[in-house]
Amino acid sequence: MRISPAEAIELLQRGDVVAIPTETVYGLAADARNESAIAKIYATKQRPANNPLIVHIASAAKVTEWASEFPPLAQQLAQAFWPGPLTLVLPARAEVSQIVRAGEPTVALRVPAHPVTLALLNDSGLGLAAPSANKYTQLSPTTAEHVASGLGDDIPILEGGPCQVGIESTIVSVHGDEWQLLRPGMIEAAAIATIAGKSATQQATQTPKVPGQHLLHYSPRTPCLLFTSTSAMLRYAQTRPAAAALLFGDAEQITTKDVYLPNDPALAAEQLYAALHTLDAAQADVILIESPPATPAWDALRDRLQRAAYQPHDQND
Repeated sequence: MRISPAEAIELLQRGDVVAIPTETVYGLAADARNESAIAKIYATKQRPANNPLIVHIASAAKVTEWASEFPPLAQQLAQAFWPGPLTLVLPARAEVSQIVRAGEPTVALRVPAHPVTLALLNDSGLGLAAPSANKYTQLSPTTAEHVASGLGDDIPILEGGPCQVGIESTIVSVHGDEWQLLRPGMIEAAAIATIAGKSATQQATQTPKVPGQHLLHYSPRTPCLLFTSTSAMLRYAQTRPAAAALLFGDAEQITTKDVYLPNDPALAAEQLYAALHTLDAAQADVILIESPPATPAWDALRDRLQRAAYQPHDQND
């Protein structure tokens, strides 16, 4: 069900959920100060209550409404990367909903770089809790059609076109002048280290719980297998005639249902979930996935694909 910005504001202000566009993925949004509205997010997504939500805000000026501390390092990162696909995890103000932060002492904040949602945040005056608009652990949506397919046609959707970044935000926790990478995204650790003037803390005294840490995540309904070599992939495909494959660049054909992503990590990220949605609809019995290059530029895509293909017992070489 497509709605206008005015309708979205009305629904959000009365405590309903609305799917909204961001530059990363579509989010399922609710007023982050309305606990009954937040509960609707968890119920709709079938998301465990111990999994915190990211609060989307209109600008860095809003941080102190949610965080009890906004250290200079966090301010530098916000200035460098907001609006954009970076989430900052900071100590929470006492009044911030325990449901939003899943009982954690921290709150995750982001200023999205999407004109439709930035206007929504400014015009409504709300902070919006907005995890991805899908069922828990399933494929993230990067179009309004993906949202409707995953959550049903009754979900109100604020249309914003295809997402331009295509995978979820980088998540960074800041404690004083130290920072820790909690989830890789398209803002690389090296770029953050340049702004911070130092590398990430590798062993923090306490690692906050944040979205995207479940071992099985971002996953199609069709089982997935991740391969580090196309030769092994081809051998396996010969035993599974109903398989489909996700490949990078100009790799040789593996199945009759191959989908190819560009060799450029930014372009591949933008197209990743759409490609997996296409493969999920291909009526294959398994999706074979070529692992991307083992370089920092591909860290975020490798993370998403490893979780999409997570198996309790490894089934491929």
